[in-house]
Amino acid sequence: MNKGRSYGLSAELERKAKGQYDEEKELECRNWIESIVGVNLEPAELGWSNFAKALKDGVVLCRLINIMQPGSVKKINESKTMAFKMMENIGNFLTACEAYGVPKQDLFQTVDLYEARNMNGVLTGMEALGRRAQKCEFQGPTFGVKQSSENKREFSEEKLKAGQNVIGLQMGTNQGASQSGMSYGTRRQVYDHKAGTN
Repeated sequence: MNKGRSYGLSAELERKAKGQYDEEKELECRNWIESIVGVNLEPAELGWSNFAKALKDGVVLCRLINIMQPGSVKKINESKTMAFKMMENIGNFLTACEAYGVPKQDLFQTVDLYEARNMNGVLTGMEALGRRAQKCEFQGPTFGVKQSSENKREFSEEKLKAGQNVIGLQMGTNQGASQSGMSYGTRRQVYDHKAGTN
C-alpha cells in the first residue's frame, strides 16, 4: 500500500494483528457483499492485503450502502488512480453508515482500509453494518449476529415497594450462619494436650 515497512514494536503489533485475522469471517463478508452488490471482489484470494485491495477504492462499499439505504452516497468516484478520490469514497461510506445507525465506535477509519493498517477493524465495521441492516429489516442476505433490541419493563409502584423488602442473595441472607458465639478481643483458647487444659 502507501506506507513504508514497520520496524520494532510497530512491526510486532502488525504481525500480531495479522495473526488474529479471521479469513473465515472475511469469506463470509465477501460473500455477503458480492451477493448484495452483484459483483465479484477482485482479487478473489483471501487474506489481509487481498481484501484491502478489493475494497480500497471504496466503490463497492458505496454501492453496498446505497442498496441498503438508497441515496446514502450521492456521488461515487470511479477513479482507481487518484488516492484522494478513493479515500473520499471510503469516507462517504463511513458517513453513510453512521447516518444508517451504525455506531461510530464500531466503524473503522479510512486509513485502516486504504493503507491496509487494520483489516480486523474493517471486518468488525462490516459486521456492525450487517447487524444494523438486520435491525432495519433489510430484505437481503445477512452478515453477523442480529443486534439485540431493548426489552424495557414497566413496574407498578406496588411492585417496586414489594421489591424493597426482598434481600438479594448477593447481599447474603438473614438466615443460617451468624456471628453468635464468636468472641472478639479475647485470647485464643488453645488446648494443651499434656496438661489436658485450655
